[in-house]
Amino acid sequence: MIEKLIRLFIKDYQKTSSPAVRARYAALAGTVGIISNLVLFTIKLIVGTIFKSIAVTADAVNNLTDAGSSVITLVGFKISGKPADDKHPYGHARAEYITGFMVSVVILLLGFELLKTSFFKVINPEPVYFSYVTIAVLAVSIAIKLWQGFFYKKLGKIISSTALEASGQDSMNDVVSTAAVLVSSVFAKLTGVQVDGYMGMAVALFIIYAGIKLILETMNLLLGTAPDAKLVEDIEKKILGYEGVLGIHDLVVHSYGGDNYFASVHVEVPSHRDIIESHDLMDIIERDVFSELNVNLVIHMDPIVTDDERVNSLRNQVNGIVKQIDSELSMHDFRVVFGKTHSNLIFDVVVPPSYRISDENLRELIDAKIRKIDPSFNSVITLDRKYISTTH
Repeated sequence: MIEKLIRLFIKDYQKTSSPAVRARYAALAGTVGIISNLVLFTIKLIVGTIFKSIAVTADAVNNLTDAGSSVITLVGFKISGKPADDKHPYGHARAEYITGFMVSVVILLLGFELLKTSFFKVINPEPVYFSYVTIAVLAVSIAIKLWQGFFYKKLGKIISSTALEASGQDSMNDVVSTAAVLVSSVFAKLTGVQVDGYMGMAVALFIIYAGIKLILETMNLLLGTAPDAKLVEDIEKKILGYEGVLGIHDLVVHSYGGDNYFASVHVEVPSHRDIIESHDLMDIIERDVFSELNVNLVIHMDPIVTDDERVNSLRNQVNGIVKQIDSELSMHDFRVVFGKTHSNLIFDVVVPPSYRISDENLRELIDAKIRKIDPSFNSVITLDRKYISTTH
């Protein structure tokens, strides 16, 4: 059914990298969310008021909040679909992260409000009138919310939207909370024990937990997380597949929301090769990566000496030393300036973030091992930070 809705209401639904198509996905999700949540709110509010159930009434307010969240998501996608301008040269796609964060905050606030209301219900309990109408409404609500959760998550996965995935999680939270209300109603009928307030508190704590989790996830996206490992692997394989590329390093990938990626990388080429020919190759790689992977790539070209046996031998020895210290370390941009009294070995070492050894101690450790090869060798080491999950 979800696939049929997508094909019916979304033009060019397969072109998920297009801002216009992403906006259509959001419009479909928002429209479905607003209509279904307003219907559930109205029905539950009437039932909860008539039968004096704080849990059902709170569940109704939850649905009204969900309708508001759908509006927020729609607005966010409208903003994220705007093209780049002078003040925002990378586009507006990160607006999705902001709306996802806002939805998460709404979930958290709702949880605290429900916790407060349920606590007062525990202190001052009121009889809850059992009704098969209430049971029927809650059962239908669970079914609708379950479908809604799958619907949001499906669309969120298709267009890689954290905002829609957050809405999907919110719907799944509603399934749990409504099921808890249903159980409390049946339990009260069978035992005569009123657990409406206690069940409301349990649901509230669950919602608060889910809200905090979603806030942390969306905050990570706003702060900047490591790029997707599959995307990194695809970029690396693509670049290394060209004849004339010896290796790559210092790959940095930035996400500006959705499929809006910018990246930079250092590409090693033979130093004896014609510089114009190598430069043309870099231009070709940049164009192909954008065309095939939708990544705006900027390449820094590093010429590497490959026809000097002394340099090659020292490069292999130093690389062995670096790997011996820690397999997570890697070396690049190795060159040697030979002199009569001493020789400078100049190279970069890539280290993970928050590495256990300080920069100064790591330089000293590498330098000491290199001097064992020849006391006249001086190490000039630049330490780079690793920004992706793999290194070369």
